[in-house]
Amino acid sequence: MSEEMMEGADLITLVDEDGQEHEFEIIDSVEQPDGSEYVALVPVMGDDDPEAEDNGELIILKVVQEEDGEEVLEAVEDDDEFERIGEVFKERLKDAFDFED
Repeated sequence: MSEEMMEGADLITLVDEDGQEHEFEIIDSVEQPDGSEYVALVPVMGDDDPEAEDNGELIILKVVQEEDGEEVLEAVEDDDEFERIGEVFKERLKDAFDFED
């Protein structure tokens, strides 16, 4: 995982399981009372991929500390945890995004 700062936006490049790089903008992060931290990302649509389209999907990942101290982003596997943190982001981002239920 590598991070870049560009024009004031928090951008991050993630590599999927096929080795493809995808760029995202970090639009929000939240730390829960139990100390767990989550980030909300949206895909960055680049000019180099004319077939890419913004599907309006908000991606939520959990920040996990590795043993060596490095932070890693992981998918939220637990459905209850995902629903709970999804509601937190919906409330925090409701003025910036139009969420569908």
